[in-house]
Amino acid sequence: MITATAAQPSLWRQYLVLTKPRVSQLAVFCAVIGMFLASPGLPPMLKVVAATLGIWLLAAAAFSINCLIEREVDARMLRTARRATARGTISNTQVLAFSGVLGGLGMVVLYNLVNPLTMWLTFATFVGYALIYTALLKPLTPQNIVIGGLSGAMPPALGWAAVANAVPAEAWVLVLIIFIWTPPHFWALALYRNHDYIKSGLPMLPVTHGKKFTQLHVLLYSIVLFSASMLPFVIRMSGFAYLAAAVVLSGLFVRYAWQLYRAYSDELARKLFRYSILYLSLLFAALLLDHWVALL
Repeated sequence: MITATAAQPSLWRQYLVLTKPRVSQLAVFCAVIGMFLASPGLPPMLKVVAATLGIWLLAAAAFSINCLIEREVDARMLRTARRATARGTISNTQVLAFSGVLGGLGMVVLYNLVNPLTMWLTFATFVGYALIYTALLKPLTPQNIVIGGLSGAMPPALGWAAVANAVPAEAWVLVLIIFIWTPPHFWALALYRNHDYIKSGLPMLPVTHGKKFTQLHVLLYSIVLFSASMLPFVIRMSGFAYLAAAVVLSGLFVRYAWQLYRAYSDELARKLFRYSILYLSLLFAALLLDHWVALL
């Protein structure tokens, strides 16, 4: 027999889910990589900790607002129907207060313990994701992921700004890689969750243009991603260790995308989606390892 307590997560757990922990962890990881790459040696660790905390707080606030705005859409989708905002177990006022506290604390931490540039860039990212992407772009165009991808691609620039108080070309190369990575990552999810997105009413690419069209675009973006992943080596931001890792990782990405295009299955789409997360983590880790090797 399932008790009411077992069936319903605790209140703190419901709030935690609103912050999308897995997504925020990946975003913060990319920001931390940007912090370490911005410094010729080890960056000031207190600043790294403060920047990590501040960026996470604002990211969590943005994801909470995203859940609030999409509560009706989430209620129609199996993947998101158990969110507290979709079930109504946490009120709109409570979510706004929760997001406001997180976002306010994040801005205070970044402004006072890091620098104003990082605070304003992170706040702009919050606005871009929570409001422009979620409220305007996502329900209006199947290119929502492409156009709105810039806000999700910003973490390396935020991390770089935190340590260097500037955002040079190298940081924007990292932003570009995530920007190009975002569409095939999300379209792989949309492909095997197609029925969910049909019920949601959102104009995701597989819904508006069909699976085959989406599979082609996943492949094309994967090829462009392969090229973009070479840029750190081309501009001498990294060396041959990173190049070798990027060729292998990006080659596998293209291989998965090609298989998906040739013979679609939900299982292949799931594999590509899962690999895309591993891909980005390993690619940025390779950048950091190459950076440290160069310092030895």
